[in-house]
Parts: sequence; C-alpha cells; structure tokens
Amino acid sequence: MGTLRSPQLKEDIAGLADRAYRYILDQILRGDAPMGAEINRRKIAAELNMSLLPVSEALKRLEQELLVESGRRVGTRVRIPSPQEIRGFCIVREALETQAARLFATHARHKDRQQLNQLAAELDALYEQNAELGEDADNAFLHELRLCHMRFHLSIADGAGCPYLQQQVEKNQHLVFNCFYDKLFGPRRLPREWHLSLAVAINSGDIDEADRATRTHVRHHLDEILYSLEPYLSLDRQRIVSTE
Repeated sequence: MGTLRSPQLKEDIAGLADRAYRYILDQILRGDAPMGAEINRRKIAAELNMSLLPVSEALKRLEQELLVESGRRVGTRVRIPSPQEIRGFCIVREALETQAARLFATHARHKDRQQLNQLAAELDALYEQNAELGEDADNAFLHELRLCHMRFHLSIADGAGCPYLQQQVEKNQHLVFNCFYDKLFGPRRLPREWHLSLAVAINSGDIDEADRATRTHVRHHLDEILYSLEPYLSLDRQRIVSTE
C-alpha cells in the first residue's frame, strides 16, 4: 500500500508546491513582496492552508530562478540583484528574445501574427495611458501593464514554436519586469508605437530585420535602469523594504 501511495503523495506535494510558487511569485511581481522583503514560510503556509513542505519546495524553485535568497541570519528574502546581475539578465534576455523573434519570423502562424499586433497595440495604449495618469496610476493599473508587457513578449516566444525557449523567456521576464523598476522610473512615455513597430518588424518575415528590431528594443533603457538602480542597491535591505 505504501508503494502505491508514495507516487500520489509526491504528485500532491508537487501540485501544492506549484500553487505556492505562483502565489509567492505573484506577490513579488505585484510589489506586495518588494526587494529585500522577508518571506515568512509559516505565514504563507497558513494563508494557503498547506504544510511547510510544499512552501519550502516553492522557495527552492524561486531561489534557483534568482528571485529569492536564503541565509542563516536573514532568513528567506526577495533577492536584491547587483548591477552586474541586472546587466546579465538583460544580456540573457537579448539572446533569448532575438532567437525567439527569428523563429517567429519564419514559423509563426497567421493567427499568431494577428495576436502579436493586437497585443502590441493594447500595450502601447496602456503605456500612453500610464504617461497621462502620471503619479495617479495605481498599483492595480501598473500590474496590469506589466502583465500585458509579459504577454506580448511571451506571445513571440510562443509563436516561435519552441516550448523550452518559451519557458526560458518566461523565467527571464520575471527578472526584468519587476514592479520595483516602475517605482524608479515612474510614468514613462515610450516612443510612439514602440511595441507595434517591433511587431511589424517581426511579422515582416525578414529574419535579420526581426533580429535587429528586437536587439534595439531590448537594449532600450538598459543604461538608464542601471544608473537609476545604483543608489538603491547600495542601501541595506531593511532600508529598501521600509521605503515601500
């Protein structure tokens, strides 16, 4: 009986761990768990009505993905990346997304291309609205903007027809589309039809054009991000959390 229950138990734990992972990830992306914030696994287990084991498994996964870190003295916290790491995230993003764009340009179906144009137009409209709202943009709106931004880039990876590439792009998106950056820049006005112009280039079917446009897109504001993050990264974690 024990050998029959064991695989089922592992499956149950894996399912609970995945739910805990999504729950904690959502808190990070929304800014409810900002950079440097402590993550109390007992509190999360109680909120999700589960044991500590699946929560611990979820945190291990998040640690492997460089979103949280653990230490004897500080416990488990949302990870604060260094400037070198942020540049590394962006370099990896460029490699992943240019390859996705090249594959999309040649393999995407007609409905994939239509969806990309629709998402691009929606995203550009949200950025325009964000710039108009200024400081009045609330957290719910900013979170929806980030989700739309992620959907746009993930749709390119999805249309590329390589599930493993899509998974890696999604993991990288979690590192570079964080609410913390919104608080650094505030309401940003991007160039007109910034995402639609990228969609048009990728939909052109020209691999080199898709590659070139994606590199330009990904590199946009990288130096600005690093410059703006520098004073925050020099602070201790407690001060970063207290400013949220």
